[in-house]
Amino acid sequence: MGAATLRVWSAAVRAAHWGLAACMLACLVLYEGGAWHERLGYAALAIAAWRVLHGFVSRDRYARFAGFVRSPSAALAYARALAAHRERAYLGHNPLGGWMIVALLSAALAAGASGALYATDRYWGDPTLIALHALAGWSLALLVPVHVAGVLFTSLRQRENLARAMVTGRKVLRADAVDAVGAANGSAPAEPAPRHPLT
Repeated sequence: MGAATLRVWSAAVRAAHWGLAACMLACLVLYEGGAWHERLGYAALAIAAWRVLHGFVSRDRYARFAGFVRSPSAALAYARALAAHRERAYLGHNPLGGWMIVALLSAALAAGASGALYATDRYWGDPTLIALHALAGWSLALLVPVHVAGVLFTSLRQRENLARAMVTGRKVLRADAVDAVGAANGSAPAEPAPRHPLT
């Protein structure tokens, strides 16, 4: 009999994750611009905006920011524990992963919004928007591989395929996970959210 699993990522969150990833990567490949760069940029902007809204209004503890964005001090403490091989496991995003999600969504919104404004008659050729769009775009080019590296590292450390979990939505139910308190019957727990800076 296999290990018990828990539904952590909803179908909507998984679709947004992979859709945004595909759009962002395609836009980076098509960085010189063009019709497809614009279309995919609008799609990325819409997905990122939806994910941010969902992060504030969702009742799913693993989807809402209140469930995984912890204070900078908590993220630093987790990084220190990680370096000492003493970090605790999480079913959802760990403190560093939570801030990576915030950074990725922020960069995607900045790139999408600046690109959309730049395409209008009023802001066409605006040097500030050009600079912002380039900064956000190349920030994504840096953040994405760091994110992937973090997923691979955590997968190896915890001996669980996190990329597959973002496809199936399910993770192995670990009693020692920080955010597993109250988890039962294969559904997400409803314990009080940790203190964090985004509400």
